[in-house]
Amino acid sequence: MQAALAMFAARGYHVSSVDDIVARAHMSKSAFYDQFDSKEHCFREVLAQEGGELIHAVIAAASGGQDHRDRMRRGIRAFVVACYKRSAVARLMLVESVGLSPSVEEVRHQLQERFAHMVAEEVREALLDDDFYANQDPQVFGRAVVGAVNDAVGYFLTHPGADAESLAGSLCRIFAP
Repeated sequence: MQAALAMFAARGYHVSSVDDIVARAHMSKSAFYDQFDSKEHCFREVLAQEGGELIHAVIAAASGGQDHRDRMRRGIRAFVVACYKRSAVARLMLVESVGLSPSVEEVRHQLQERFAHMVAEEVREALLDDDFYANQDPQVFGRAVVGAVNDAVGYFLTHPGADAESLAGSLCRIFAP
């Protein structure tokens, strides 16, 4: 799985071949096909495992916050920093998986839904006592955060100009001032 992650992130899904992956993993092609039905199945499993670990870490970081704004800030910061530190995983989640196939899209959407749900729950908690969130639809706000954070991280991972901390700070000022 680590060889596949490295190949997909470095060369992209379409350019990477099963031969490339097995050569990097020092395994046989038959051993690859004992684990995976296809290159797409391998990609989906890598995305589910690696992306799942990243999202789990984001939710764990957010849960340590003192209130809804602090939890949201911690979640956004954890996502941005994790994507910069684990840029190969971020590339799979934010670039390579987009539009690849219905089954890969399903995994990508499940990962995004976990992050959006966390944000939506914080907005729900804030509806009654925080003017900034008082008129927000929690589902829409959660999706907006995921979309903006994904797009900003994807852009700045490929275009120099913002480090993880400054990007996270800017996003937090927008969504959890």
